[in-house]
Parts: sequence; structure tokens; C-alpha cells
Amino acid sequence: MASRSWRPVCGWRSVRGRTTLGATAVVAVALLVGAFSFYGVLSASIHGSTERAAEQRLEELAGRLDGAGEDVINTIDDEIVQLIGPNGSVRAASDDAREALGSTTLTASDEAQTLMVDDEQMLVVSEDLDGDQTLVVAVPMDDDVETLATVSTLLTIAVPLLLLLVAVTTWLVVGRALRPVERIREHVDDITAERLHQRVPVPETADEIAALATTMNGMLDRLDAAATAQRRFVSDASHELRSPLATIRQHAELAQAHPDVTSIGELAEVVSEEGLRLQGIVESLLLLARLDEGTSTHDEAVDLDDIAFGEVRRLRAAGLEVDGSGIRAARVRGDPRLLGQLMRNLVDNAVRHSRGRVAIGVTSSDQFVFVTVEDDGSGVPGEERERIFERFVRLDDARSRDAGGSGLGLAIARGIAASARGTLAVDDSRWGGARFVLTLPLST
Repeated sequence: MASRSWRPVCGWRSVRGRTTLGATAVVAVALLVGAFSFYGVLSASIHGSTERAAEQRLEELAGRLDGAGEDVINTIDDEIVQLIGPNGSVRAASDDAREALGSTTLTASDEAQTLMVDDEQMLVVSEDLDGDQTLVVAVPMDDDVETLATVSTLLTIAVPLLLLLVAVTTWLVVGRALRPVERIREHVDDITAERLHQRVPVPETADEIAALATTMNGMLDRLDAAATAQRRFVSDASHELRSPLATIRQHAELAQAHPDVTSIGELAEVVSEEGLRLQGIVESLLLLARLDEGTSTHDEAVDLDDIAFGEVRRLRAAGLEVDGSGIRAARVRGDPRLLGQLMRNLVDNAVRHSRGRVAIGVTSSDQFVFVTVEDDGSGVPGEERERIFERFVRLDDARSRDAGGSGLGLAIARGIAASARGTLAVDDSRWGGARFVLTLPLST
């Protein structure tokens, strides 16, 4: 018992762990992509801002050189500025440039470039002046490096913390979401064939879990109904089979104990009658089983009017009054043998409960064929019109074994109707008795 409970719980936790891991992995990828993208965009933005500031300073100094000459460069403090002559020599330099570079010239280029000047990262920009001279300005990038380092540190700390927060949140949320599922699983695990009346709890969340529990209870309702019907069917079938067997045994024991009282012919007659009755019950049960399984039958064109006229002739040959004036030509698709048995079951049922009049009708309308079999008997009460199609159901003494049948005829009739994609229902006849209406799709 412990191992059986351990596996589902571990499976539930495994789902919880996989979900948390998967969600964390997705968020981790998204955060890393976002962090690198943000860092790249920020770095490019800061570098561009520094470059624009350097170029503006370069243009400003170039303008001052045009008015004041080279002496302007020599008076600049806290900046690295050089004026390079045509031969590549330094013609003028700021104080910081002389201290940091001496006579070394900065490399001039059309594009801004990053260089290390006196162990400090600098952004170097240059501009060509008149007289083949070049003005070079180096702007320190300490603030840029410090800002990017701070952002990098923050991202390094924030991304793992966010991942941890996502993992913990996902673990708690998934656990809370799966808790009702676990309760449903525990209840379902306790439900056995003897406990089909039990139902799983439905959460008051009105979400998919509640819909799952409702669906599960609906399935249990159907299983419970099917199991109840099966038990009732087995009980009724056992009772029906026990009766003829008991009759045969009683007559056999009587013949054995008193051979002078019971003749062989009388015993043979009883055995033959009860054997035929047993055979009929068994064959009916086998047919119902095949219909329940949906076993494929012959599918061919069948003239229902021919079957109906055959039943009319059979009843008239037996001396019964039957009205066949309502029979019209109609063709359906199905198994002719089963449809013939369906018609015979309905007709025999009508004869059994009639007071002398039976009517058979076959009509077609639109895409359907309607077969009616009615009698002038006592009819079927409204509250019993569905129950009579259940197996082994008899409504009164008139529907006893002595009156004929085992209570399977109408159940077989409805089963055959369903297998032919039709329906079978009962209402009142024109004389106050029962009228059975068979509806089948018209064959085209």
C-alpha cells in the first residue's frame, strides 16, 4: 500500500519540479538576453554620448584656434589636447598632454578611437585644420567605465535574485494549483467497484480544475449507473435462467422418484418446452451482447413494407384481426434479419396485450421512415414508457412469463433500432392502447 501511494505523490512532485525548472529556465534565458541587450544598448549609448561631447569640444577648440592661434592650446588645463604639425611633430600641447605624453603624439584618425593614455582609458578624436595641421583631443572615459561597471554589478546581483524569486513563486503557485488535483487523485485512488457511489470534491474556483472534477464525477455517475444496471441484469438473467432449470429438475426428480406417475412422454414434453425457453433467453442475451458491442451487421437495402406485409399475413393466418391498410412502400438500409426480428417483436408484443385489434403502418416523410404497431390493449402509463425498454421489465401480470416472453423483446427491438441509426418510442394508440413508433433514416 505504501509503494502504491508513493509513486503518485512522487509523480505529482516531479511535475511540480519539472514545471518550476522549465519556467525558471525560460525566465533565465529571457533575463540573460534582456540583461546583455540592455548592457549593450547602454554601453553604446554612453559611448555615443561621450563621443558627441568630445567632438563638440574639438569643434570649439578648432574655432578658438582660428582666432587666437596656437597659444590657446598651451593654456588649457585638465584636458589632453595636441596640435600636430605637417611633419608629425607636436607644435602645441596642453599641460596635461605634456605631462602624460611628453613629445609622443596621439594617433590621429578620421574615426573616434579608444586608447590607453597614462594607464587611463581615453576617447581620442581629431580634426584636420588649415596648413596640414591636426587638432587631437583625448577625453577620459572613467565615468563611462564606472557607470557600466555599476550596471554590470547590479545585473549580476539582480538576475540571480529574480531567478530565485521566479523559482520560489512558480513552486508555490504550481503547488497550490496542483493541490486540488492531488486531492482528486487521492479520492479516485480510493474508489473501487464497491465504492462507485463516492465522488471527488469539486473546488469552488470555477476553473479548469473544477471542470475536471465535474467531468470526473460525471464519468463516475455513468460508471455507477452501468455497474448498477449490470448487477441488475445479472440478477434478472440468473432468475430467468433458474426458473426453467428448476422446472426441468423438478420433473426429472418426480419422474425418478415416481416413475409410475410421470410418463417419459410428459417429461420429454416439459424438457423440450423449457429447453426451448432456455434457448430463447440465451439467444436473446447473446443478441443483446452483440448489439451492445456494436458488432457490425449486414448493411443492405431493405423494403420495410415487405417485412410489414409478411407480419400481416402471419397474423391473419393465425386467425387474428390486423389492419395493414397503412403500409406504404419504404426502403431503408440495415440488416434484413435484425429488422425482421424487430418487427416481429413489436407485433408479438401488440398481439400479446391487445383485446383483438392490431394495426401495422409504414410511411415515409422527408428523410425518415416511420413504422407504427398499435393495439387496443390497456396501453403503457406515461411514467413507464422508458422503463419498458429495459431488460427483463414487465409492468403487470399480463406481461408475465405465462403471457409470453422473458422481458427482453422490447429491449432487443430498441437495440436493433439503435444499431440501424434509428429510434423506438411508445405512445397512445387510436384505441387507447399502446402504439410503438420506429423511426429509421430513409434509404436514398
